[in-house]
Amino acid sequence: MNKILSLLTIAVGLFACNPSRNDEHSTDRSAYDVISEKSYVYREFKPAASPLTDSVLQLRKQLIDYLDQHQFKGHMAGKDSLLFHRANGQEVIIELPTPQDIWEQSTIIVFDPQKNPLFVNLHKGTAQLDHYIQK
Repeated sequence: MNKILSLLTIAVGLFACNPSRNDEHSTDRSAYDVISEKSYVYREFKPAASPLTDSVLQLRKQLIDYLDQHQFKGHMAGKDSLLFHRANGQEVIIELPTPQDIWEQSTIIVFDPQKNPLFVNLHKGTAQLDHYIQK
């Protein structure tokens, strides 16, 4: 029984270390906008002018300026499918839905390769960013 358990343990260990297994199941990156650096992701849009639009754009600009001050690099989303590659090798996939309003069009996702991505709530200001940066 101990020999079978030992062989099973060795087999599991070899399977886990098999680099070809990882290649066979890796994600097709061509379908994704791959982000692997300290950055914030945003969508480009050209909204119609209105008081609400102006206030949303002002909130967005304040948060982007804050992120720029903390050395986050801006990255305009080229696709609606995002793949965030973390420093530890983990990957987080986010599918951006079609925006339904100005708030969704103004979405900002912050990413530090040491952490998971953070969807920024424009209503919460910089406090949420402080928590993310210091965590």
